Amino acid sequence: MYSQNIKGCKREDVVRAAKEVVPFFQNRTYVFAENLIKKLRSENYSIIAVSGSPSEIVEEYNKHLQFDAVFGSVYEIDVEGRYTGGSVFEPTKDKGQVVRQYLIENNLELIDSYGIGDTESDATVLEMVANPIAFNPNSNLKEIAEKNKWKIIVEKKDVIYEIKNNLI
Repeated sequence: MYSQNIKGCKREDVVRAAKEVVPFFQNRTYVFAENLIKKLRSENYSIIAVSGSPSEIVEEYNKHLQFDAVFGSVYEIDVEGRYTGGSVFEPTKDKGQVVRQYLIENNLELIDSYGIGDTESDATVLEMVANPIAFNPNSNLKEIAEKNKWKIIVEKKDVIYEIKNNLI
């Protein structure tokens, strides 16, 4: 969706829009995710994000989130500074590979690791980690999570629900 809609836009306009929008939304985080991040930080975990959003937006959000690393989609830009609609790097095609490369480059392991995802593009990461969590999942990821007996968490306003897998 991004590659279709970003075509023809100037990179500087996307960066400017991110700088305006992110401060408005940066504190609208989920309690569950916020608490898990605090817990993991206190235990010196390396925290990364892999997103399909343009890297310009992901990097702007990370100024607030301060993760150890973030990976967003990189789109091709022409000589006039406009997006062509082509992609250079789309981590959603295999988020698991992005995580594997990060682990190797940083000499890290997945012992007692956590992963949170909300769409089926997160499944390759959730399959790798010790503690997979489908958080506010779309129906495709919910189905995958149920099949794999992963934890499913849904947060609505200020209430957090865990959906128990009662599969036979």
